[in-house]
Amino acid sequence: MFDRVVQYLSEQLDISEEDISRDTTFDSLHLDSLDTVEMIMDLEEELGVDLDLEDKLSTVGELVDFIENKLG
Repeated sequence: MFDRVVQYLSEQLDISEEDISRDTTFDSLHLDSLDTVEMIMDLEEELGVDLDLEDKLSTVGELVDFIENKLG
């Protein structure tokens, strides 16, 4: 799942996948709340799962863990 999230961010933000780690913050990627919502919606569609985001996630690793928990 980490690789898929990194690939998505790399494509959307036009940055190198090597520049993204589990500890990379969304703030450091200059993602605002609208960008985050759009990303979650895209991932929901791709994965066929509802990712009800209740808490604010701040790092790529937190998002990956959240998605993996939802996929069970």
